[in-house]
Amino acid sequence: MSAQDFHPALFLIRLDCRKGTRHWFFRWMLMRAYRFNQSSLIERIAFDDDAHTLSISFRQTGKYLYYDVPATIFDELCKAVSVGTYFNEQIKGRFACRRDPERRRFGPKDK
Repeated sequence: MSAQDFHPALFLIRLDCRKGTRHWFFRWMLMRAYRFNQSSLIERIAFDDDAHTLSISFRQTGKYLYYDVPATIFDELCKAVSVGTYFNEQIKGRFACRRDPERRRFGPKDK
């Protein structure tokens, strides 16, 4: 991991603390972020150490949030020789995930 690719970032995140309600909560959080210039699968990732949430922005399918992820997974993903292989072997199917609720969808609406 080079110093130019690691960026601590401050994000305003909308958290849905009560599923099924319309009450939204906002908080500032410091997240560790990393951009992958060579990966054909993953564009960037961010990790919230307090919430143990990993955000992965895929080049083709958008952003997904993975929950209850240990910090070591983020650290190892940043150092992986093949980001896609590491994702498929260590993350995919092992952690609860969902599409980022902030993602804006364009195009035809689902019927």
